[in-house]
Amino acid sequence: MKRLIVVSNRVTPGDSGNASAGGMAVALLAALKQRGGLWFGWNGEACQSRDMNPEIMKTGSLTFATIPLPEPDIELYYNGYANRSLWPLFHYRTDLALFDHRFFEAYLRVNSLFTTKLAPLLDKDDMIWVHDYHLIPMGQCLRDASMTQPIGFFLHTPFPAMEILLTLPNHESIVKGLCAYDLVGFQSASDLRAFHDYILHEAGGEILEDGVVRAFGRVLIARVYAISIDTEGIAKQSARTARTKVLDRLTESLDERVLIIGVDRLDYSKGLAQRFRALERLLKNYPENRNKVVLLQIAPPSRTDVPEYADIRHELETLAGNINGHFAEFDWVPIRYLNKGYNMQQLAGFYRASRVGLVTPLRDGMNLVAKEFVAAQNPADPGVLVLSRFAGAAQELSETLIVNPFDIDDLSDAMQRAITMPLKERRERWGSMMKTLTKNDISAWRDTFLTDLERASAVLDGA
Repeated sequence: MKRLIVVSNRVTPGDSGNASAGGMAVALLAALKQRGGLWFGWNGEACQSRDMNPEIMKTGSLTFATIPLPEPDIELYYNGYANRSLWPLFHYRTDLALFDHRFFEAYLRVNSLFTTKLAPLLDKDDMIWVHDYHLIPMGQCLRDASMTQPIGFFLHTPFPAMEILLTLPNHESIVKGLCAYDLVGFQSASDLRAFHDYILHEAGGEILEDGVVRAFGRVLIARVYAISIDTEGIAKQSARTARTKVLDRLTESLDERVLIIGVDRLDYSKGLAQRFRALERLLKNYPENRNKVVLLQIAPPSRTDVPEYADIRHELETLAGNINGHFAEFDWVPIRYLNKGYNMQQLAGFYRASRVGLVTPLRDGMNLVAKEFVAAQNPADPGVLVLSRFAGAAQELSETLIVNPFDIDDLSDAMQRAITMPLKERRERWGSMMKTLTKNDISAWRDTFLTDLERASAVLDGA
């Protein structure tokens, strides 16, 4: 078996239950634990020089190789191009996208730096798997460095419709960068269609059989690989957590009220403002829920150096304060809004205690919280997932309550339906979704992608 080399912007050595780890990091660590290999990326720290050698750390079958980045590159590459250009654009927020030629130059520079630092660590028989929007050009950088190993790429965010992508300066460079890989994976069929549209109508390329794409003088494979979770592990963890003091504190504080939960990074793409307004609408339109339901919204801050994230935090604090001020009683507040993270063990217990899970992003790649919520439920008395149609998970979890997160009435009505859903229906919906998640877990996602990457050269040779 070939050694696996994983490359991502951030590397998270250690426990996948770390409260500070993002969804991608948790999923990758879970996927790598069995297979082993080398995981390379930025350690989150700043430095003064670009000459720093990677720091190597071994944990079991995994080797972590991390580098710091120069302060100017962090500002221009990470806070700039990655999170003020690509992130809003890929999430259909062209109104928030900021374009600056210095951002793009830093983006290319950091991808080149990653390649320079990784190359000495590679063997000719390795298999390389690059992750997410931060590192799209790295495939071409590796080719330019004469790397002939199989190189795959997986995009964790949505891929925008062609009309949206065309607003990005250097959009051709981005898509051409994707075409430097042997295998490109997307979260959903709609993301793949958007990529195909660009290839056909803007790049003048071809879409052939078996996922083969021909464009920019390259032949590659592009397919859908819906990322998942450690379904069995989260289910077991949830059952164990049901007997912890933290969960006892939560249930005692609820005093038999219905718990509605949302767990999201503090991000404008997550639809949190709409969610708060939907709860307000629920309490107005269905007054029987007053003093009977509690929304626990966990939203740890992220990207605090990006101004738009300060704006969304202020908006949510204002909304929560206004709603609580209007509806609260001396012994009840409808929204518990927490700007802090919790580890997976704690979250699994919170999910299990919840009658309703709200996963209502305005646009999302997959959203693993949706799958975690389902996996963590008590089979005897499962909760109900309310899920945005614009999350990748909606294409797999069709038995949930699918909503348009922009429609406040639709969202509030779905919350009411979830609160009042009979036990028999809840069990049927949950059981069907668990079958899907058990079959398509994180190991299946990893193995399917890597098997296709290993076979890619044979497929491409025949194309």
